[in-house]
Amino acid sequence: MNEPLIETIAATPRARLRPLVTGYTGYRIEGAEPGLHRGLPSRHLTLIVTLDGTVDLAAMPDTTQPPASFTALAGGLHATPALINHDGHQHGIQLHLTPLGARILLGLPAGELASTVIDLTTLLGPLAGELIERLRSAPTWTDRFLELDGTLIRIARQRDGPAPELTWAWRRLAASHGQVKVTALATEVGWSRRHLGERFRREFGLAPKVAGRVMRFEVAHRLLRTAHPPGLAEVAARCGFYDQAHLHREWRELAGCTPSRWLAEEFPSVHDSDPEGTAL
Repeated sequence: MNEPLIETIAATPRARLRPLVTGYTGYRIEGAEPGLHRGLPSRHLTLIVTLDGTVDLAAMPDTTQPPASFTALAGGLHATPALINHDGHQHGIQLHLTPLGARILLGLPAGELASTVIDLTTLLGPLAGELIERLRSAPTWTDRFLELDGTLIRIARQRDGPAPELTWAWRRLAASHGQVKVTALATEVGWSRRHLGERFRREFGLAPKVAGRVMRFEVAHRLLRTAHPPGLAEVAARCGFYDQAHLHREWRELAGCTPSRWLAEEFPSVHDSDPEGTAL
């Protein structure tokens, strides 16, 4: 049996876009075994534009939202996995959008997209269709990334961003990879813990404590994706979990499975491939 083709190309947006979009990932997977992929929680909103086919979601982070297929989509922050059906073929580009960039690029706070996945046309109108055509017509990954830069610069608007206290709180939490305590964060901002929690959740879609959990989980996820990952006890210690049992509990809640099961599902034969093209 032939080995599947797995291609991922990462790129960084232009400097003026980086506070809004931290990166692009182009992906192409051919000849893989059909299956179910877990779209894991992260600190980024996800935009995906397919270059062929659709993204087929079997289960949304919000289980009240029905399954759907998308040519281009936007997904908000979430603390439970999305489940994505694939037939062994995936081809598209994923954008990693910061919550602070949601207002400027999408015209609404990240909180309004929390745990949801919607068609990109709903947010961008006809421009979404134009972007899909431009990306599908571009001959190389470099050309596609340049098209993305140009489109995002066109749609960026000078809109009011989050309150300065919320911007600071998000950046402080992210810089600590979710390990700063919420009480300490509220004290540093000068708000009560309750007020910070209400404002933070309204703006970003997750409470500060939940956002911190997602950030710690995300770091653990990155460590386990490496070619030579540390043991689970070391991962737990490095990512701010109390112990390995705590790590397992968090993975079951945030990924819907244990770390070992996720590794077996994602990398059944090789561990250094990174098929994250459709990670929501």
